[in-house]
Amino acid sequence: MAKDADNPCTSNCKIRDEICVGCGRSKDDIRKWKRMKKSERIEVVHKAKARLKALKKRK
Repeated sequence: MAKDADNPCTSNCKIRDEICVGCGRSKDDIRKWKRMKKSERIEVVHKAKARLKALKKRK
């Protein structure tokens, strides 16, 4: 599997506003992760990175 599709979980799960502040994935992304295709996982990882950046800027 491509590096960009690796599971971004950091085992620091804290959900705030439906988003995990540890990895940046939505609750729905986390729930569906194992059933996603590689292309879907890559998209989720990119969105998660953007969400984490946005969370850090808010602080």
